[in-house]
Amino acid sequence: MKHLLLLHGAIGAKDQLQPLADLLKNDFVVHVFNFSGHGGKPFAEEPFSIQAFASELEEYVIMQKIQQASVFGYSMGGYVALYLAKQQPQFFSAIITLATKFQWDEAVAAKESAMLNTEIILEKVPVFAEQLKQRHAPNDWKLVLNKTKEMLLQMGKENPLQLSDYTAINQPVLLLLGDNDKMVTRQETEAVQKALPNSSFQLLEQTAHPIEKANSTVLADIIRGFCKS
Repeated sequence: MKHLLLLHGAIGAKDQLQPLADLLKNDFVVHVFNFSGHGGKPFAEEPFSIQAFASELEEYVIMQKIQQASVFGYSMGGYVALYLAKQQPQFFSAIITLATKFQWDEAVAAKESAMLNTEIILEKVPVFAEQLKQRHAPNDWKLVLNKTKEMLLQMGKENPLQLSDYTAINQPVLLLLGDNDKMVTRQETEAVQKALPNSSFQLLEQTAHPIEKANSTVLADIIRGFCKS
């Protein structure tokens, strides 16, 4: 069977993708993967960055001796997959992203990093704070958020993938976006889709940004159809 990598988003972890993995386990050899500092995986010495996470993914692929895997990346996971595909095109046979934010400048980074204020989360959404605490234990969830904020602000200063970079990614790519996503715009997604030589775009109805808001059954069907074609 073909190998399939499932990559989580920022401040997320692989457990969020387990329902999807369960639906696809009879179709692929499924790999769920935690980036450092997430899901209880120890923090790396270097700061959070797309480049560092791509290096971790590269190391995992090499260690597992995976060849020509398909990849589904949610949000940051999709960005990391595309970044590594540009650097190491031989790793992946097909890439699907969902809710990946491509447009980064200082204004966007300031807005998104402000959403990661730990004190506000504790006060306004304590249930979410508890979820983050449990998801990243034994790591400190506040440190995960602070490191993510630093990464986003750095991306705002220098976007790791410029629009021109996507022209070098030749694998089949499917960009998915929920119609109710308040973080990622259709305009930025379609701009990247046009820059990618072999790509398509699909809008998911009644779908917001959080991975938990996506219909896992629908996603599994899309992944099967795209990666097996």
